[in-house]
Amino acid sequence: MNLFDVASVLVAAAAACGYLNHRFLKLPASSGTLVLALASSLAVLVVDVAFPSLRLPQTLDRFLSQIDFNDALMHGMLCFLLFAGAMSVDLDELLAQKWRIAALATGSVLISTAITGALMWGVFRLIGADVPLAVCFVFGALISPTDPVAVMGLLKEMRAPKSLEAQIGGESLFNDGIGVVVFLGLVAVAGLGGPSALHEIPGDPLGVTWFLLRQVIGGGALGLGMGFVAYAALKSIDHHPLELLITLALVMLTYAVSFWIPVSGPIAVVMAGLLIGSRGRQFAMTSNTRAHVDAFWNMIDELLNAVLFLLIGLQVLSVPVSSQTMLASVLSIPIVLVARFVSVGVPVLTTGRRGMTRGLVPVLTWAGLRGGLSVAMMLSLPPFPSRELLLACTYATVVFSILGQGLTVRRLLMFYGIRAGR
Repeated sequence: MNLFDVASVLVAAAAACGYLNHRFLKLPASSGTLVLALASSLAVLVVDVAFPSLRLPQTLDRFLSQIDFNDALMHGMLCFLLFAGAMSVDLDELLAQKWRIAALATGSVLISTAITGALMWGVFRLIGADVPLAVCFVFGALISPTDPVAVMGLLKEMRAPKSLEAQIGGESLFNDGIGVVVFLGLVAVAGLGGPSALHEIPGDPLGVTWFLLRQVIGGGALGLGMGFVAYAALKSIDHHPLELLITLALVMLTYAVSFWIPVSGPIAVVMAGLLIGSRGRQFAMTSNTRAHVDAFWNMIDELLNAVLFLLIGLQVLSVPVSSQTMLASVLSIPIVLVARFVSVGVPVLTTGRRGMTRGLVPVLTWAGLRGGLSVAMMLSLPPFPSRELLLACTYATVVFSILGQGLTVRRLLMFYGIRAGR
């Protein structure tokens, strides 16, 4: 199958899952798609037991082997998803919460990485798995970034306070970029090679520190610079097809340039998205253009998320199963939640209680869903002795996050009375 055939099958399958979920399950889009993809994977195994001659698992494996999940997300889908997410964030609310969001996006990732890595090292020693501490910190870094897509939709549906939307959305948009940078740095320190080799990261602490600063500051500067060029172009014309093309070119070129320099692509497209989504929409677009731009990026966001969660559900078939991996996977879930609770509690409490939503720390903890970014970073690592063990823990945490947390966060919001806040 060529690339067009693979994309056609994925989009058709995502559309079918979306239809079945909307028509029958009526779950949040991401959770519904993942449930149906997991059910499809289970059905394949059941059919294989009943009719082994059909060799369905092998057929599915051959199909999935044509898709490089890490490359598809990190070098394609991620830039569009982050830009679409940034376009929907209220910049004024984000600026009003800037210190708390900055603390959450940086401090939370670092604290969560440290706690998760240390506790998982203890778990691996307990079950007899020899996983170096540095590798455990790599796992902590890849599982710490959060995915706001499903929860942002739910917050809007429940008319949650805009301040809460800004904190959850802003944190997640920026901690994706920070998380990738920390992950690459720790991969270099752990000597795993893989994606960090592409960035030529020195393995010494000073080199890693310089890499982190260059990635974050350089990514922000690139995004703002490219964003202002696009803003000036948008302001000088009134032709919505061309303006749509300009926003699309902005995302793709900014992300491509970030690899050439190199700086953080995720941070760059987030900064560009925030600029165009706020000041660009307000001062450089007519109401007609805004409607078309919003509709276009909402469609891109929904399409790519449907395909992403479909792939996560289907890729579960490739996760190794053993008593050791199952035990480690089960224990990784509460560890990641504990790390999340502490890592959001410290920044929130240290930045003051002024304007703090009731139940903010529990809500941020439970609403901090993990998604495709964690899986993509895990799959980007080259073969090493404990790779399959960490892969199983990653999938277990992501699936529990999307299903267990994503489907119950509404009750938590209602418990704290977080609704009708506008």
